Amino acid sequence: MAMPPLMNTYNRLSVAFAYGEGAWLYDTDGNRYLDALSGIAVTGLGHAHPTVTRAICEQAGKLMHCSNLYTIPLQQELAAKLHEVSGMDNSFICNSGAEANEAAIKLARRHGHNRGIDKPAIIVMENSFHGRTLATLSATGNRAIQAGFEPLVSGFVRAPFDDLEAIRQIAANNPDIVAIFVEPIQGEGGIHVPKPGYLEALRQICDEKGWLLMLDEVQTGNGRTGRYFAYQHTDIMPDVVTTAKGLGNGFPIGACLARGVAAEVFGPGNHGTTFGGNPLACATALAVMNTLEQDKLCEHAASLGQYIMDSFRIQLADVELVKEVRGQGLMIGIELREAGTELAVLAKVKGVLLNITGGGRVVRLLPPLIMSQNEADLMVNTVSRLIRIYAGVEQDQ
Repeated sequence: MAMPPLMNTYNRLSVAFAYGEGAWLYDTDGNRYLDALSGIAVTGLGHAHPTVTRAICEQAGKLMHCSNLYTIPLQQELAAKLHEVSGMDNSFICNSGAEANEAAIKLARRHGHNRGIDKPAIIVMENSFHGRTLATLSATGNRAIQAGFEPLVSGFVRAPFDDLEAIRQIAANNPDIVAIFVEPIQGEGGIHVPKPGYLEALRQICDEKGWLLMLDEVQTGNGRTGRYFAYQHTDIMPDVVTTAKGLGNGFPIGACLARGVAAEVFGPGNHGTTFGGNPLACATALAVMNTLEQDKLCEHAASLGQYIMDSFRIQLADVELVKEVRGQGLMIGIELREAGTELAVLAKVKGVLLNITGGGRVVRLLPPLIMSQNEADLMVNTVSRLIRIYAGVEQDQ
């Protein structure tokens, strides 16, 4: 078969899906797979959710797009809903997580210029991931995905994740810092959960220095960690929060939320988007947010996630290859002591979809928030046995 005329930007697994239902995907040959990845934390409501499907169909029959040159009532309604769940003051609606993070970076820079800083800089973390546009790629703490795209965008200062002393040293030596940009839990970097008090300490440092605390909640938001946003596990409020992925359950949408002085930075002409916040996207996101609330899926993610992690710890306790099971809510990582990149392919053969991140050593599980306990048991039992076989603790039969 001739190669399709697509740029070679993905190492795809050899499977194509025809349709999905709930936590399950069905391939073109009729085989079914338990989706433990949710399109990388996107389909939190699972596949073909009737409320989301209905919202898309109804709005597509009315009005899909009209441009931000005009008032969009559904965009205003979505902004009000985001304000309600987040406590932030306002939002810029866009198309993706990378775009939301671009907006945050621009906002921080303009805030710095408003304070008279000619070359404002942002502290970002090692092993972070913020996107693949040139600015978000430059902010990302992964040299492997930056290579070949130099010169990178300047204005970023790197610090180790979960290292407060490193932040304090940067603060003492760099007067151009205007913000800290951080994931509450590192996703692509390997499901790294910081020690208790980390975000609170960052908030205190930002308050002392007059910096913005900006949180990338593209992966952790929309109920993934057991609260609507991960920062809501603490008592702090950020100045900027970005979200996307699960906000549209597969429909492209993102948002950059701001509070206080950060909410007043942008004026007409400072930023914009052609497609962002159109009626179809906003109707979809509202359906998702209302379902998360009505079905108490944040609470379900918290309890089911703890059950899954406890189950993995029991089943993998005697496996030397397993270094740690960690996570929060339905954002779970199983760190191995050596690379296990083949496990994604082996899991697919066993009917479970997952991926390997953190330099090839972390099995990442991001199951849908609607997953049942029976489905969770199937996922845990299948993945645990696969790891045990891979580690040589059990024999495949």
